[in-house]
Amino acid sequence: MKSSVLAGRTLRALAGLVLVLLGFAGFFAFAASFVDYPALDEPTRPSAWIRGAYHVHTTRSDGRGTPDEVARAAKAAGLDFVVLTDHNDFAPRVPEWIDGVLMIPGVELSTTAGHLAALGMQRPLEGVRAWMPPDAAVSAVEAAGGTGVLAHPVQRRNPWRDDDTARRVPGFELYSADTFLRQALRNPISRLLPAVGASLTHPVHGVMLMVAPEPEPMVRFLELSHEKPRVALCAHDAHGLPTYESVFRAMAMVLPPEVVPRPLPQNASEAAERVVSALTSGSAVCSFRALGEPEGFALEGLASAGREARVGDVLTVRLPKRHPDTVEVRVWGEGRLRDATSVELTGPGVAQVEVWVRAPGRFFGSEWRPWIVPSPVRVLPRGPGI
Repeated sequence: MKSSVLAGRTLRALAGLVLVLLGFAGFFAFAASFVDYPALDEPTRPSAWIRGAYHVHTTRSDGRGTPDEVARAAKAAGLDFVVLTDHNDFAPRVPEWIDGVLMIPGVELSTTAGHLAALGMQRPLEGVRAWMPPDAAVSAVEAAGGTGVLAHPVQRRNPWRDDDTARRVPGFELYSADTFLRQALRNPISRLLPAVGASLTHPVHGVMLMVAPEPEPMVRFLELSHEKPRVALCAHDAHGLPTYESVFRAMAMVLPPEVVPRPLPQNASEAAERVVSALTSGSAVCSFRALGEPEGFALEGLASAGREARVGDVLTVRLPKRHPDTVEVRVWGEGRLRDATSVELTGPGVAQVEVWVRAPGRFFGSEWRPWIVPSPVRVLPRGPGI
């Protein structure tokens, strides 16, 4: 009898807890219904910037959607390309247009030290297998003419754990939607429930509520970038939950028109080559596009030969639109703000310059979130006579 009474009380307590959590999530669903994106004014003309998703999984590995379904979601979200990176998908594939979206093949290699994304291979990967040593995986990508990217490199669940190969890989996922999701799972009350509740009425807002960068990726990124130029990428790491379309509407890798003009070539291989070149050279810009499109952004004052400048140079951040109370420039590494849009380079090494925005918060307030994220600036010593 006592055990049945205890079981009944336990069930009632669990039911009460579920009701409390549902009610808690309901508050955020209610608040999300009043949220309006984009947070900033939009251009009145169609964007000249090419937009796409990097690091996307399909049913070829652990994604929920087929490549055709992913392409439809990308088209609905206004994207031009998708870089597919299914886990250990070693079968040779070629770029193709699906429903007007350029689908670019890549891969995410599982190694004994973590996950390595790769794109732009000119030849088939040779001698690759799941859970190979990290140096073998990096060498295989290099031999195939591809570019390696450290996938979610400081994530607690799947970090990159080999320092020597980390210093060889040119690409770094500075912001990762999958990492944001796992951070939310570690903070179920303050992050996960608000995001789940918001997703009931505004899926994009639900995704954006999980965008809460922690300091560790930036620290590691700057450390590696001091040794040689690195490319910063924002990874969708999309698996279909949250939905592909909501993640695609929340963020994108964008290509300025002076780098890759519209329209892309009809030949899929030629178009993919241009997109991949921009992504892997550091010419692309990450944009949390739910906050606003980045058209008009530029970092002025760099050397014409690349993303370089010298100690003492002053860079000007050209913003798409001035919103003094809601937009701010932030700097990490060897630089400091002189005023709202001027960055003085203070020492040799690397400087990371980003634009952040006051975005809709978890209830009716606001929170600072990254908006425009370019690759870092290499800061060279001041030469004699300069």
